[in-house]
Amino acid sequence: MTAAETAFEKFQARIGETDGSGEWFEMTQERINDFADVTIDHQFIHVDEEAAKAGPFGTTIAHGFLTLSMLTHLAGTVPQDPETVKGVIMGVNYGFDKVRFVSPVPSGSKIRATSVLKDAQLKGTDSIQVTRTYTVEIEGADRPALVADWITRLTYA
Repeated sequence: MTAAETAFEKFQARIGETDGSGEWFEMTQERINDFADVTIDHQFIHVDEEAAKAGPFGTTIAHGFLTLSMLTHLAGTVPQDPETVKGVIMGVNYGFDKVRFVSPVPSGSKIRATSVLKDAQLKGTDSIQVTRTYTVEIEGADRPALVADWITRLTYA
């Protein structure tokens, strides 16, 4: 049995289970400003602290796409079953089935990701396509910032 086939069995047994929550991460105004510069999206609700005070959120907020792009870091802090990644030589972003921006992330707030294993499909003898539902929480908030079904492709040696 290949490493991918062994890991696939482990994934199949865990579908529907929560992987856990990752570490809290502060969404700073500096990071928001940097993202605005990179994406050329300088809407006042993101970068103008004075104008944003009078806006719909009362403060500046992170771009939804900034929150989404932080999933790479946030997901990396969520505990993983070491048996499912044993022998992985490469993981690539395959895409998203669904992304919802539920609540804005105010500047200075902390966010973290929680993941639930949604699906795993064996692709050939050396790869597994894994779908996880990630929920990005905002510390102290009732509603999440983001919910996304993220698909990754793991290749095993």
